Amino acid sequence: MTRLTLYGRELCHLCYDMERALAACQPEQRFELEVVDIDSDPQLVARFGSLIPVLMAGETQICCYHLDRKAFNAYFHNLQ
Repeated sequence: MTRLTLYGRELCHLCYDMERALAACQPEQRFELEVVDIDSDPQLVARFGSLIPVLMAGETQICCYHLDRKAFNAYFHNLQ
């Protein structure tokens, strides 16, 4: 099963929006989602800073700020 990581912050409405959008996608695309608060790690803050939310699959950035369905679907299509 594909593992995705959503990097964000607490109290970030864009982060919550992307998490909800991803939950709606789970019936059609099977994946595990790990949500990581970047403020828990100074290196993550330095790496992602104001790009949040950022959706990653390993070291591959799928999208940031909002769920880009085209990029999301393309990522899963390329896995097949």
